Amino acid sequence: MLTINIHDAKTQLSRLVEQAARGESFIIAKAGKPMVKVIPLEPAEAGTASRLGFMTGEFSVPDDFDQMDGSEIEGLFAGSKA
Repeated sequence: MLTINIHDAKTQLSRLVEQAARGESFIIAKAGKPMVKVIPLEPAEAGTASRLGFMTGEFSVPDDFDQMDGSEIEGLFAGSKA
């Protein structure tokens, strides 16, 4: 496995990240001492990345939701002047 000095890793970061993404892990060392191992992430499981609709069936929205408390809200603005 490739071991690279932290200074060299900073100057070659884009190339090293691409390399790791292809499955070629590497180690970053500081003053010759290994500090971290860079490995690729596992691909996300299909269907787990999206949260759209995650609460389907948990509650219901009333049909008049956009009209609720309309008169009260109008009253709040009736006294204000633009």
